[in-house]
Amino acid sequence: MTAYSGASATGSSAPPTRARAVVDLAAVRANVRALRDRAPRSELMAVVKSDGYGHGAVPCARAAREAGASWLATATPQEALALRAAGDTGRMLCWLWTPGGPWGEAIAADIDVSVSGMWALREAVEAVRTGGRPARVQLKIDTGLGRNGCAPDDWLELVGAARAAEAEGVLAVTGVWSHFACADEPGHPSIAAQLAVFRDAVAVAERAGLAPEVRHMANSPATLTLPESHFDLVRPGIAVYGVSPSPEIGQPADFGLRPAMTLAADIAQVKRVPAGHGVSYGHHYVTPGETTLALVPVGYADGIPRHASGSGPVLVGGKWRTVAGRVAMDQFVVDLGGDTAEVGDEAVLFGPGDRGEPTAEDWARAAGTIAYEIVTRIGQRVPRVYVNGPGHSD
Repeated sequence: MTAYSGASATGSSAPPTRARAVVDLAAVRANVRALRDRAPRSELMAVVKSDGYGHGAVPCARAAREAGASWLATATPQEALALRAAGDTGRMLCWLWTPGGPWGEAIAADIDVSVSGMWALREAVEAVRTGGRPARVQLKIDTGLGRNGCAPDDWLELVGAARAAEAEGVLAVTGVWSHFACADEPGHPSIAAQLAVFRDAVAVAERAGLAPEVRHMANSPATLTLPESHFDLVRPGIAVYGVSPSPEIGQPADFGLRPAMTLAADIAQVKRVPAGHGVSYGHHYVTPGETTLALVPVGYADGIPRHASGSGPVLVGGKWRTVAGRVAMDQFVVDLGGDTAEVGDEAVLFGPGDRGEPTAEDWARAAGTIAYEIVTRIGQRVPRVYVNGPGHSD
């Protein structure tokens, strides 16, 4: 399935000389197919917010469409409008609105807009009265996450106002949805509680006369482990890119997923130093003996977490190394011990792991964070190189 016309995937075709994030679009397609197999009776909405979790929104959105994703989702309307500008013509939802947002542009672009309160409904209706095109609106209920979404006590008012606007022909309520707080913790009592609140909210909407096309709640962990939450639509995010939403529920391969991004850099300097040589700011690492140091030319300005100083794993010369000393803005050092390397040799920070390289999850453990952050934070100084694009036989 494809919902694109015109624009082609972006990405560098010539290999960069400093660093690169290689994104395997065949892996994205295979991941979407694996996720669809997990929810065979539901449509799939691929979340491509934050530039496709750092992988590149446009190429990954296209790959997801090719693999059967009937919907895309973004957080901000600007992200959704950028996908439209790149040629996507299919169903799309954006949910993170603030007062004065580009309601008119989104509605004109046939993007479903999420409404979590009366102020947002009023702004959407006003945009329709100004622009003339009816809005496609999805109502979000806060079932217990405590972030965005209409409070249950205010739900009846919001539903009633939306139904009145629908009867007037101003909008169509196309969806009712919510989001889990603890779906990555199987058996957590909040899961059943949130599902009960969601079912009640849907029933209230239907009694008010609404007939939403899609009801959806399942994020990545729920798509993988909670079939009772699949409803009409599942909404995976990080799993689309082959990263497990939580190591506690399983590794990517356990679900038929493959990490799509490999982050690598070319070594910029190799030198021998004596014992007792301090490395990087603060000399938090001092060489225990005569050794060889290799300079990897990426740092926290590229998204390498400074919190992984002294612990981040790197594959050089077929062996795991560890960041020696602090990660700096543009570079860090690894101690090669008794081994050597050449300038220009590749240092692999993370990838799928099947060549012995670390994974994003390994970096997450080293930095005390989650793998979502590791891949999403890789900055724009690191070119994305796309492989196995449209036309590739998976």
